[in-house]
Amino acid sequence: MAIAFSINGKSTSVDVAPETPLLWVIRDTLGLTGTKFGCGMAQCGACTVHVDGEAVRSCSFPVSAAADKKVTTIEGLSADGSHPLQQAWVEAQAPQCGYCQSGQIMQAAALLAKTPTPSEAEIEGAMAGNLCRCGTYNRIKAAIQLAAQKGA
Repeated sequence: MAIAFSINGKSTSVDVAPETPLLWVIRDTLGLTGTKFGCGMAQCGACTVHVDGEAVRSCSFPVSAAADKKVTTIEGLSADGSHPLQQAWVEAQAPQCGYCQSGQIMQAAALLAKTPTPSEAEIEGAMAGNLCRCGTYNRIKAAIQLAAQKGA
């Protein structure tokens, strides 16, 4: 059974088992590798994407739940890195190893879409489920604050 949805503004249809995690459809079926596998249990946030504007953990989100919805990955946020969050990430030197950063950015984008000028506590609350093994949390927070100032 084909499952149809939009990904990064383009309609697509995939013929996979309905319970297949969206992460594997994004990476293996569609070839978009910006979204990362971290824990496989929706605990680390590395696989965060947007489904109809909401941040979801794609490793535990069945592709069938994305049917007829709009999915956005880090590639869809901005193909050329011009999104204000991506620019703020570079300016604040947020990443260290970089592995978790696409999930961090996607979580931050969902936050700023709902709360354009978040407080420090709101940033910390929204980002609490996204883990960074390198511990760059202060730089991540600074990047989010910078993007908010620039009107992301």
